[in-house]
Amino acid sequence: MADTTRITVTLPNDQVAELKKLTDNVSGYVAEAVARQLRHQLLATDLLRHQEEHGAFTDEELAEARARIFGSADSGGSASAA
Repeated sequence: MADTTRITVTLPNDQVAELKKLTDNVSGYVAEAVARQLRHQLLATDLLRHQEEHGAFTDEELAEARARIFGSADSGGSASAA
């Protein structure tokens, strides 16, 4: 198990009620949500840095990225893993 630190987080009552309906491990659920948000922010920073260095993504690059992430309806085969 990873090292942990106990903290206090204040959430609206309705959010706590919904969390308790979804899981009996609220701490684990919140930890996963925080990890996902951190990855999202780090990726956004990396993408902005790339565009600052290399210019904006072209429509073709964006289409290829979407096809790799979501699959492509136009392709004859399945999307390959990136």
